[in-house]
Amino acid sequence: MRKWILAAGIALCLFGCGSQGKLRHIRRDSMGAQVVLADDGELPELAMGEEPRRDTMVVDDPDGNPVLIMRAVKDENGEMVATDVLQAAKVTARFRNVAERHGRVDLNFRIVVPEAMQDRNWQLRFYPDLFVLEDSLRLDPILITGAGYRNAQFRGYQHYQRFLDSISADSTRFVDRFQLEMFLQRNLPEIYRFKTDSTLVSDESFRSHYGVTERQALEHYTNQFVVRRNRWKVSRKDEMYRKYVKVPIVTEGLRLDTVIVSPDGDILYDYVQSIHVQPRLRKATVLLGGDIFEEDRRIYRIPRTDPLTFYISSISGLSDDAVRYKTVVTERRVQANTACYIDFEQGRADIHKETGNNREEMERIEGNLRSLLENKVFDLDSIIVTASCSPEGSYEHNRKLSLMRSESVSNYFDSFLRHYRDSLRRTGFHIGLDPSYRENRPADIRLLSRNNPENWQMLDALVRDDGLISGTDKEEYLRIAGIPQPDLREERLQALPSYRHIREVLYPRLRTVRFDFHLHRKGLQKDTIHTTVVDTTYMRGVQAIRDREYEQAVTLLRPYRDYNTAVAYCALDYNASALDILEPLERTDRVLYLLAILYSRRGDDKRAVESYLKACRLNPGFVHRGNLDPEIAQLVRRYGLNPEQ
Repeated sequence: MRKWILAAGIALCLFGCGSQGKLRHIRRDSMGAQVVLADDGELPELAMGEEPRRDTMVVDDPDGNPVLIMRAVKDENGEMVATDVLQAAKVTARFRNVAERHGRVDLNFRIVVPEAMQDRNWQLRFYPDLFVLEDSLRLDPILITGAGYRNAQFRGYQHYQRFLDSISADSTRFVDRFQLEMFLQRNLPEIYRFKTDSTLVSDESFRSHYGVTERQALEHYTNQFVVRRNRWKVSRKDEMYRKYVKVPIVTEGLRLDTVIVSPDGDILYDYVQSIHVQPRLRKATVLLGGDIFEEDRRIYRIPRTDPLTFYISSISGLSDDAVRYKTVVTERRVQANTACYIDFEQGRADIHKETGNNREEMERIEGNLRSLLENKVFDLDSIIVTASCSPEGSYEHNRKLSLMRSESVSNYFDSFLRHYRDSLRRTGFHIGLDPSYRENRPADIRLLSRNNPENWQMLDALVRDDGLISGTDKEEYLRIAGIPQPDLREERLQALPSYRHIREVLYPRLRTVRFDFHLHRKGLQKDTIHTTVVDTTYMRGVQAIRDREYEQAVTLLRPYRDYNTAVAYCALDYNASALDILEPLERTDRVLYLLAILYSRRGDDKRAVESYLKACRLNPGFVHRGNLDPEIAQLVRRYGLNPEQ
């Protein structure tokens, strides 16, 4: 987890006391920081002096009688009299109730660093630890850095930068330029003239004129000792960084929480940690430890603080876990259907498996029939076989042809069924029936032939979805499809530019045989039976509330519009939707309590108090629950509510 750093320059020091004397004082007293509850505007902590003023309100009690709620105490005569304020002793609480919102909760606590622990030469490092369920988590540390300590860090970076500056990346700095120029001037004046000439001369040309390459000349006058020393420095960069920069300055992820310096010199640091609320999470505990560093040495381990506990109030705890049931209607008779494409010779109705894809299609139907005969739940009663033709030819011819084809298919599969059932009887095997199949022979399955001479309805859909037919042709087709006479309709289609595509591609798909299977459930005598089963969708919605998956809960429970739906809405702060569901419901203890929360969120204190008091009367357990929910706790504190009386 990335560090969050608080860099605070601290210039104050105890008068007349150096760092060593201060450290002895800290060790002697086992001094440490404190972790306390941060100020909360909604639930102010009690302090010395006056308690926050409690308002006066007139509400209706559970019986409908008006009641004056106000701050009151007994006088010397034992009479109850109103008073505005009371004195209260200072309370240092080690726990707080916090509310979950959208599956998360914010833990706010304050780190108090005494002035006596601060020194300009020290860095204080604090490590908050969070304990939830059986796990612990080290939160982002807080660093408080003294001015002297920070200056020492800067000096370390400066020393390291000077070391880096001493490393040269320019190899020409290692050449003895004076000696090289003198050599060239005395021995090779021709090349010396290139000193002020920017013309590019190749290494080969250099060699051909002067017998030596440029690289060889440079290497001869290069100070190899300086080169080796420079390389040695490069190899020691990491080592020198650790030597000079003993404690690096972390600059990423600066934490910008509230920092206050109190009049007595204490540093107050408000820390906010947001956590995801898991199932079964009821509380979270924070402890604070730390160290004091001088340079890179730890000189004192700051003792751990007492635990600070946050009790988490979750709307999910208000869900109603009662099992919800629904009624399922089971029909005795059911239907199933499928279609196959059987090719017939032109103008004929007899079936040949070798034609087209007939073998594959017919074996698929045979497989369907076998599975239905062996089904453990259903018995097959009858099959309606409907054959269809494409529109070419006269309607009367297609009517007769489609009926003949339907009867041909029915006869074929009737023969298949009888043969298959006879084989089952011979083996005495029939899935779903008593083993003695011969004695429990079901009635014969009827195959009923039907026909659809020309399948115009299917052609309409095919033309509409065909991407190769132009929009103009589709519009003309729709006009032609409205002609009542089938033969005239087909004749007009032949004039379309896309007719050839329709006849060759779409017409063959109209020559189908449809099978409608009619079945009944085994052993069921009544036409319908009503069964009560658990509503699994609803219960998954309730479980989603318990798991704090409120978005999923709303999705699952929205159609039910009941109390649990309102709980899910309330958890997501969809308060208007929650109120719209709750207000018409019967005023149970749960409904009243949730209404109290919602009215409080809207600022309607009168209705919130009335709903809360009625809920507590119906269920005294809500008296304790009211202290956990911040919306209710505000009402209790503001109006001095005491539902137990």
